[in-house]
Amino acid sequence: MARFILRRLVFFVLTLFITSVLVFALTRVLPGDVARVLLGREASEEAVQAKRAELGLDKPLVVQYVSWAGDFVTGDWGTTYSTPRENIRDLVFQRAGNSARLAFLTLLIAVPLSLTLGVVAGLSEGKLADSAISVLTLSVVSLPEFVTGLFLINTVALGWQDNPIAEKLGWFPASSAIRADASLREALPAMWLPAVAATLVLLAYIVRLVRAGVIEEMKKGYVRTAVLKGLPYRVVVVKHVLRNALIPTVTVIATSTGWLISGMVVIESVFSYPGLGRLLINNAINNRDLPLIQAIVMLTVAVILVANFTADLLYALLNPRIQLE
Repeated sequence: MARFILRRLVFFVLTLFITSVLVFALTRVLPGDVARVLLGREASEEAVQAKRAELGLDKPLVVQYVSWAGDFVTGDWGTTYSTPRENIRDLVFQRAGNSARLAFLTLLIAVPLSLTLGVVAGLSEGKLADSAISVLTLSVVSLPEFVTGLFLINTVALGWQDNPIAEKLGWFPASSAIRADASLREALPAMWLPAVAATLVLLAYIVRLVRAGVIEEMKKGYVRTAVLKGLPYRVVVVKHVLRNALIPTVTVIATSTGWLISGMVVIESVFSYPGLGRLLINNAINNRDLPLIQAIVMLTVAVILVANFTADLLYALLNPRIQLE
């Protein structure tokens, strides 16, 4: 176990280093001059050059990278280029916290629902229930995210708002445009519809994986032996079949965590939710805010690496035959 953790730590640091180099290089080859974007087209060349010097963009690339990487490691992520200037670390972690809340709520909905539908479909292979679940989940996931979001807004949210009881309770607001520093209690009503929209994106893939795993496990000899020994069918399915069928599903859930925290750009934009993905598009990329782009990408990679490490540990927990060493 110690060797495994040490190897993963080395892999973690190496991956972050390579990512930092690539992200830094890519942000520097983007078309356009950051200083001119910030000052506007009418700015004089002298003002543009002064702005470049203020931002440190006139220095050699190696010097710029070493300076940025050193500050980033020590926790000094700088300030945003836009006005008013904000502390990047505080801003990114605040938005990441909002995205983590939404991701956690999405997983609370998506995982139990997907497991239930996948098990039912797998145990009903070729029957009506299997066909109905497959058609329904594939039909839902084939819709673009913005279509799903607009559908939920125009049916569930607006429909509930026309209901006096629901309007009084304040359930399912059509917009999730809350304060970025809103508490969980304040944000929760605005999180339900984005969470449902994200669940619909994940649903079909997880259901198909669970279904395939259950079908494969049900055909193995140990299931037949357990049933012949008199074990209750439910115990066989839950304790043995489902446990083995979940192993490939863990990877999908783990890798989906990175998308849920930083990649829900469309969903966050449709519902105006102040998450990390919306910060990346609206604030970082649109304003050519290079330090903000780099910070968001680095945090996203770190989240994905931690999620994959967690998946490896869950592998060993679900299947003792898998040795971490």
